[in-house]
Parts: sequence; structure tokens; C-alpha cells
Amino acid sequence: MGAYAAPALYAVLLWWSATGLVLVLQHLPRTTHPRSMVAATAALAAALWAIGAVADDETETGAYIGFTAAVIVWGWQEMSYYMGFVSGPKPAACAPNLRGVDRFLAALATSLWHEFAILVGGLAILCLTWGQGNRVALWTYALLALMNASARLNLFLGVRNLHTEFLPPHLGYLACYLSRRPMNPLFPVSVTLGTAVTVQIACAALGAKAMPETATGLSLLAALAALATLEHWFLMLPLPSAALWNWSLPGRTAPVADVRETGIPRE
Repeated sequence: MGAYAAPALYAVLLWWSATGLVLVLQHLPRTTHPRSMVAATAALAAALWAIGAVADDETETGAYIGFTAAVIVWGWQEMSYYMGFVSGPKPAACAPNLRGVDRFLAALATSLWHEFAILVGGLAILCLTWGQGNRVALWTYALLALMNASARLNLFLGVRNLHTEFLPPHLGYLACYLSRRPMNPLFPVSVTLGTAVTVQIACAALGAKAMPETATGLSLLAALAALATLEHWFLMLPLPSAALWNWSLPGRTAPVADVRETGIPRE
């Protein structure tokens, strides 16, 4: 089982530490953000080069490098958005009278360029791995993008735990696009599909025909799919899940957001 446990543990540690690092950097003073983005962009360039370099490397090492590089690319996407460098045509609070489709379009206007950047990043990785045997980076990035989109839609439709304490002050306006509800119609679909994908990938990794290098890549992906599904459950379950990253908010605690102050709709 060590052949499966090691990649899974690596995926968990990378997910936890990378998420915490982005949170630390985005909560630093705004004057530090340009320097952080320059460093992140250098890391992005190195990650894209690495993805291309190991695209034909179907060894266990190639799987680890591809997975790590894809997470770095995704980290750049998150940093560029949460630091306010790549957002949308109208990064502003929601008008109080907006409902339904109009509210969704207003929310989309806060992050449209970010959505395009995610698409461009995926296309870049697709081009780098096209026709090659090692596509761990491509599937890693695709999984991150899809599960992130699902989580954001769930936050828009309504979840129990909003975790608004993780929003940096300059993105406080996003709170008005979130809703606090005990359940929404998308959530069961999200966790069911996430669980099904996790089980399918895990079964493929455990399959008798899986070579060690293939099992490593599949184990990394299965762990990531499981973590993404768990993050969805964190949005609903009455658990102190935010404590996992309290260390990433220097000098701050994790207060419960007051709906009257944030403008978060509640039902």
C-alpha cells in the first residue's frame, strides 16, 4: 500500500501548504502584492517549462513533477485573482435589488478575466502535453478548475459555511454575492460526482494492470479529487474546517461574519 499512500500523502501536504501560502501572501499589505506576483509569475514560467519537459516522461518522477507544476500554475491563477490583478470588467459589490440571472451576471463580471485566464492556462498545458504520454499535469489542472467552479457556484447558490474571514479586505465586496443556506440544489450533484470521480480514479490506481508509474499518477489525482470533494463538504458540515488554515492569517482569528455587515443574503 505504500505505493499508493506516498502519492496520496504528498497530494494532501501540497494542497494544504499551497492553499495556506496563497492565503498568507494575499493578506500581506497591498504594497507587497506586486513583488509576490512577479515571483509567482517566475514560478509559473518554470512550471510550464517543467510540464513540457516531462510530457514524455511516464515515470513516477514525471508524475510527481507534472502534478506539482500544475498546482503551481493553478496557484498563479488564484493569486492573480485574489490579489486583484486579474479579476473582471466590474469588480464591485452587488446592487441590493439584483436577483436571479442578473445577480449571476453581476457576479460573473467580477471575475470574467479570471475565468478566461483559467481557460488559457488549461489550453497552454494541453498544448504542452499534446500527443505525449504523461498527462498528469493536464488532468490535475482540469480537476482543479472544474471543482473550483463547482465550489464557487455552490457559494453563490448558498451554503452553510461561507468562510468570509479568508477574503482579503480589498475583496470584501465579494461577500454580497455569497448566500448562507442549509442546502442548495447543486450541492448533492457536486459531491456525488466528486465522489464518483474519486472512486473511479482510485479503482484504476488499484487495478492489477496499473504499472507503478501509472499508479502514482492516478493516486495523486485520486487524492486531489477526494480533497476537492472534502472541500465541498466543508462548505456544509458544521465543522471548524477553517481552523486548517488559521495559521495563514497572521495576527487574525477566524471570526464569524456578521450578515448585517457583509451583506450576505441569508435564508
